Amino acid sequence: MKSTIKKITALVLALSAISVSCTKDFEDLNKDPNRSDKISPGTLLNPIIYNVASFNTLRSDAFTFDIMQVALPYPSASGGVHRYDVSESAGNSTWKTYYQWLINTKEMRAAAEASQDANYQAISMTLNSWIYSLLTDSFGDVPMDEAVRGDEKIFQPKFNTQKEIYTKILADLEIANTLFDPSKKMIYGTDILYANDVAKWKKFCNSLRLRLLLRVASQTEMDSYTKMATMIADPVKYPVFTKNDEAAILKITGVTPNVSPWGRAIDFTTFRSAGQFFIDNLNNFNDPRLAKFNTQAKSLDGKTTIGYKGIQSGYAGGESQFQFQPSNLNIALVTAPMVSVIMSYAEVEFIKAELALKGKIAEDAKVHYEAGVKAAIEQWGATIPADYFTNATTSVYTAYDGTMDRIMLQKYYALYFNDYQQWFEFRRTGLPKLPVADGMVNDKKMPVRFKYPTTVQTSNYENYKKAVESMGGDDVNTKVWWEKTAN
Repeated sequence: MKSTIKKITALVLALSAISVSCTKDFEDLNKDPNRSDKISPGTLLNPIIYNVASFNTLRSDAFTFDIMQVALPYPSASGGVHRYDVSESAGNSTWKTYYQWLINTKEMRAAAEASQDANYQAISMTLNSWIYSLLTDSFGDVPMDEAVRGDEKIFQPKFNTQKEIYTKILADLEIANTLFDPSKKMIYGTDILYANDVAKWKKFCNSLRLRLLLRVASQTEMDSYTKMATMIADPVKYPVFTKNDEAAILKITGVTPNVSPWGRAIDFTTFRSAGQFFIDNLNNFNDPRLAKFNTQAKSLDGKTTIGYKGIQSGYAGGESQFQFQPSNLNIALVTAPMVSVIMSYAEVEFIKAELALKGKIAEDAKVHYEAGVKAAIEQWGATIPADYFTNATTSVYTAYDGTMDRIMLQKYYALYFNDYQQWFEFRRTGLPKLPVADGMVNDKKMPVRFKYPTTVQTSNYENYKKAVESMGGDDVNTKVWWEKTAN
């Protein structure tokens, strides 16, 4: 009997071994030799850049233009962002889109680390910092440490304070700067930004770090001014943009999938008007960007052009008070080939001008101011007049006068069509000085953030409640951390 049991046991073990062997052979035979188990970090680069940049361009038009008096809906009987009427859902797409692509930057970094590709690791850290900066500047405290970790079954992530977020992303940018290696080529085709030029990616990383250090400079514990001065004094170690063709500007060709975010370009100009503040300053400058940005106004019957003329943002009353057809947006801006601005060279020059004005760097603020204006004009394919700063008629508006008002007014134009940057910089500095109109709501105060989406409030209530308590409320007037001591 014992002999029989031993024989049966041996047979079972033998069959088990055969089964395992067959299963293993089956898996080996059914592997596709043309498919890799590992994702290349380079395959994630183009989708992240295109989708985030194109979304930001859409939001520039849909939100920033209105709140910063660049343009406004017309006709506009009541309400609207240009009247500081920011709805509860205004930030929903911003929250959803940024977190969607933060998942991809996380995957990109993991793939880069797995393949020991330092350049893609540095790029993933740069893109992650870029997106998180936009997210936290839009809302304040947001999930970061526990965010985009659904694969680990973390579906109710804790919120990080804005200070924690900025500390992390600034540290990541500093580390990323040390990882870039121009001697090692980026091998995944030709990406849509920088064509695999590692040196330009490194300049974007450091230029972005300057932007973010300046954003939080009012918080003295961040030691921003010392860090920025160190960077500017050592351009070999910390290279930044020095000309327009190094800027982070996505060129949208119109060739699928790199197409205009506007399915119909006409939607960009339908029921729109240029803002009076935006147009009047460009008229004062006698600025060549006028024709690039806007169309000319017309007489009420539409038969005669009357130059560039906008209407007041936040106006009260009906459209009948405007006895002309106002300037509109130039449809060419959203007709491919077109551009989507991520970060401009002009912005770097205005950062340096501000630092020089405040005595934080031993450089000439006037030189950087004029370089910033010139770059901002040429970025849009216009030519700066030789007498732009000296013309007897216009120099009172354009010449450097040693004030933050003058720097920030021109920076406002340099940040044109650049996601939410005009809005963020206004909140940081209170400049440029925007007119206040009778039709504005919210006590005629500039809203300073988006409310958290209702889906966040309901699906992650406990962590949402803690964040609201930490920030001091979930309101469009609740200042974020860096803004509380700004201006």
